[in-house]
Amino acid sequence: MAKILAFGRPRPDHSASAETGAPLAHLLEGFSLEVMPRTAAKIPSFAEILPAETRIYIAHIDGTPFEEMLATARRLRAEGFTVMPHIPARVVETKARLMEWAAAYADLGIDEALLLAGGVSHVRGELSNSMQMLESGILDRAGFRRLHVAGHPEGNRDIDPTGGEAAVMEAVRWKQAFAERTGAEMALVTQFVFEAQPVIDWAARLREAGVTLPIHVGVAGPAKLQTLIKFALACGVGPSLRVLQRRAADITKLMLPFTPEDVLRDLAAAKAADPALQVERVHFFPLGGITGTAGFTDAHGRLAGGAAAATA
Repeated sequence: MAKILAFGRPRPDHSASAETGAPLAHLLEGFSLEVMPRTAAKIPSFAEILPAETRIYIAHIDGTPFEEMLATARRLRAEGFTVMPHIPARVVETKARLMEWAAAYADLGIDEALLLAGGVSHVRGELSNSMQMLESGILDRAGFRRLHVAGHPEGNRDIDPTGGEAAVMEAVRWKQAFAERTGAEMALVTQFVFEAQPVIDWAARLREAGVTLPIHVGVAGPAKLQTLIKFALACGVGPSLRVLQRRAADITKLMLPFTPEDVLRDLAAAKAADPALQVERVHFFPLGGITGTAGFTDAHGRLAGGAAAATA
């Protein structure tokens, strides 16, 4: 914890960048949000706080009964949202179960999923990663048209234990080839980051490697600094943690909510300067609460005279 509270360089000053309002609103068009069954259950009506057809991911944490996932998906579909459940390979474990889950979701009219290895340290069945699920053809046969996969702008120690990103890049090149070979609609969805530059640099490396999949950048919704530090440590967030270090160094801000406005404005500015930048959407992790995150998107996702937009 001492390292996290270390002093660092000053945060960028956006006080004179009112002109980035429109790019920021454009960047937030079609934003997505992640929930768990237990957090979703606390929201009386998603339709009252989110734009119609917002894509809502349902996180499948190891130990969550599939029936709870399905009930949450059914409810969100009924409220008019685009539902994208997580399907973690090491949680689903077998192709037979993958077929069952895919069929159950398809029966609800769901044709999208986020494919992950899953937060399980060891392989418990025949499936261990998203590539095996893609290659099985099971989701394609069930009618899934959009399949998102994880992106790692700050590396991933589970995939590259010694550091670097050789294995991560090999996997993403495989997924690029899969999308080209099959015509699957795919995108890379990142873990939450607190700084734009690692994402921008990663996007450049992807382009150099011939990877053109769209990037949906994960950011944490408004939350207490202590909450973000806890989740960042648990999830292995990389170099962008220094943003929290800088915030923690200012004792006057320790108890104030931390918002993703700076990282989003930097991404919006980078996208405006380089329209070829693959960053296409923002994906919110509502670590400080779903309602607070929804309020943030509404406040910052408005163009003049308009509500926060959502596109599939």
